[in-house]
Amino acid sequence: MAKTKFRPLHDRVVVRRISAEEKTKGGIIIPDTAKEKPQEGEVVAVGPGGRDESGKLTPLDVKAGDRVLFGKWSGTEVKIDGEELLIMKESDIMGVVG
Repeated sequence: MAKTKFRPLHDRVVVRRISAEEKTKGGIIIPDTAKEKPQEGEVVAVGPGGRDESGKLTPLDVKAGDRVLFGKWSGTEVKIDGEELLIMKESDIMGVVG
């Protein structure tokens, strides 16, 4: 996993989508136009955390390398070093897989 030159701030997380399966369980090949964007990804980078009401830093629960599930419309798509990535708040992540 290459080190990205982008460092997210606060409670932001950078996620790389994990590509969806090309076939169904029955063996039917799904064309690119019919595929939905995957809702699973790998965390590339995380910010230092958010601040609570008293100003104390609250670290994030996810770390680089975690496989996560997120909402269909979560995050902002960006292109960094030629790679398409998502930047989202940690609260947009539903959970860690595995």
